[in-house]
Amino acid sequence: MTRVRYGARSAAEISAARAAGTTLPDIWSTGVVAVWESDPDAVAAVLPPPLAPAERPLVRAAVSRVQLPGYPLGAGSVAVSARHEGHEGWYPLVMPMTHERALIGGREVFGEPKKLGDVTLERDGLVVRAALARHGIAFVEVRGAVAGPLPLPEPAEKLDFYFKFLPAVDGSGFDADPVLVHCVRHEKVRRLERLTGDVVLRESMYDPVADLPVRRVVEMTIGEKTSDQKGMVAGRVSAREFLPYLHQRYDDPQQILDGPPAGSVR
Repeated sequence: MTRVRYGARSAAEISAARAAGTTLPDIWSTGVVAVWESDPDAVAAVLPPPLAPAERPLVRAAVSRVQLPGYPLGAGSVAVSARHEGHEGWYPLVMPMTHERALIGGREVFGEPKKLGDVTLERDGLVVRAALARHGIAFVEVRGAVAGPLPLPEPAEKLDFYFKFLPAVDGSGFDADPVLVHCVRHEKVRRLERLTGDVVLRESMYDPVADLPVRRVVEMTIGEKTSDQKGMVAGRVSAREFLPYLHQRYDDPQQILDGPPAGSVR
């Protein structure tokens, strides 16, 4: 009989797939990063407990082009500075990706807020334009000119915070209390240049980062980097406390409003 491809894989095939995932070469990306100071109350308002505001109310937009074997990938994120039990890091609100393959592992393993979107990164001489768009709206755009090279930073460890959860089958909240994930990235940079320019935020009902206004641009760069990542569960969080932030993950509010009222959350 011809092999049934939806059938069970053998132990050897599963082991081989796992081994391949641990021996990936460095994958370098070209990316623009813009960091700005925003309104402290607005930044604090988007942080689900137990996350707390960091010392400075920063927002970071990252727009990258990744040359994955076989096909290019556009990847981006908009995140706010945050802390948890003494750990300083970033809490991403939206992470547009141009391919479904890039969504699956991040969403299902780490709880990353990835969504399909359009990612643009263009460089013409010294002129650079980077943008993240969904539903036809470029809700973040970074425009600038290369102002010169920057010293290469030492390899560094970066921390992101994610919430991983599954809505309950019976609509009563969640299958179990969500977990707070600490995702640690080890980052290496081989090229870095400073940009001068501005950050444009456009109104979008789906990606309302315009609520995090640009008070002062702190940093704008373009460079090439590679990183790996490893996640760990920092702990369970209260389903009732997390429920008011659940809409951050979905475009259609009806997806989270069809179930019983909040009082029925386990």
